[in-house]
Amino acid sequence: MKKESLIPKTWNIPQVLRNRLGSEVGRQRAMVAEGHILLILHLPPKPKDDGREGRFIWRSPDGNWVSNDLGSGPDTVKRHLNQYEKLILEFDEMEEVAGNATQYFSVLEGLAPLQRAARHLHQVLQEARKELPEATEIINFRDHAYNIERRAELTYNEAKNSLEFSIAKQAENQSKASHSMAVASHRLNILVAFFFPLATLSALFGVNIIHGMENLTPPAPFLIFLATGLSSGVILTLFVTRKS
Repeated sequence: MKKESLIPKTWNIPQVLRNRLGSEVGRQRAMVAEGHILLILHLPPKPKDDGREGRFIWRSPDGNWVSNDLGSGPDTVKRHLNQYEKLILEFDEMEEVAGNATQYFSVLEGLAPLQRAARHLHQVLQEARKELPEATEIINFRDHAYNIERRAELTYNEAKNSLEFSIAKQAENQSKASHSMAVASHRLNILVAFFFPLATLSALFGVNIIHGMENLTPPAPFLIFLATGLSSGVILTLFVTRKS
């Protein structure tokens, strides 16, 4: 059974190029035969998309460029590159406004496959330049692809560094909070140890001291008791929570 060609049947390209293609797109690459060049490229990948959708761009010996979905003309490859550039700029803007680990991770998750695809795209155009040196327009395509790859790499590294800094900052804040809680717990334990014997003796033997407040008109004793207790609580709280 004859396999169905991925290349449009209307393209008048050498049969050897059709024979070198399988039933799937495979990796990005450039194939040259009899003055024809066929670029097998990938559309800009989306986050969490394991598959890769292919795009075919053909240059005939007379210098005409045509794509299976981007039309024809000398700007065909440029339109493909612009799609990558647009997505990378969007992730760059997301990285600039990101403020927490979740947002930075979203940038990295979407940018990682795009960065890899851009790197391979640059390699394909570099290979095409070597295989077909008379096609001077490929020089501009290759340089454009390099700038895209570089921008993706810089944006990815910036997001990665920001994520690592955010994680380190959160770990530092948690460490400080844990230290403060440990210090406060230690101070409370000291206070408990200091007053424990007194509280135990008072509970065992009882302490009923005549203090002169028994004959005061209610609710004066309660209010005095409440004010004294709250004031002591405030002083104790300041002592326990103070910085070392």
